[in-house]
Amino acid sequence: MTGFEELEERVRREIGVRLFTVLAWVPQRRALRRVHSSHPEQYPVGGEKTIEVAQDWLATCIEGRRPYFGPDQAAVRQIFADHELIASLGCSSIINVPVLGDDGEVLGVLNILHAEGTYDDASVAAAEALAKDAAAGFTGGAA
Repeated sequence: MTGFEELEERVRREIGVRLFTVLAWVPQRRALRRVHSSHPEQYPVGGEKTIEVAQDWLATCIEGRRPYFGPDQAAVRQIFADHELIASLGCSSIINVPVLGDDGEVLGVLNILHAEGTYDDASVAAAEALAKDAAAGFTGGAA
C-alpha cells in the first residue's frame, strides 16, 4: 500500500469520504496534477487541472494556504467545472486542504468529498491534521 493509499484509509476512518484525490501543485504552470485517486476511471492519476480552477479557490487554498469547505451542491457548482461528474458520484460536499512543505510552500491539495451534510468545521479541522502527515508523500517519504 502506498503512502497516499494509507492516507485515504485514514481519511475514510477519521472523516468519511466517497471521493478522495490528491493533487500536486505545479507552480510553474499554475496547475494541479493528480497523483492519487480513489476513482481512477473518472479521475485518473496524471490528469491536470489548469484554467478550470476557479480563482477564488486558488486564492484560498494555494495563495492563502487555507482549507476550502464547500458544504453543499451550490458551493461545489460555483467553484468546480466538473461539478456534474462530482454530483454523479453522490458527492455534494467538499473539503480541500493544502499540503504544506517544511518551508510553508504548497506541495499539493487533498480533495475530500461526500454527500451534503456529511462535513462540518470539525471535519475540516480533522482534514487539516491529516494534511500535515501527507507532506512526506510529496517529498519521497512515507505519507
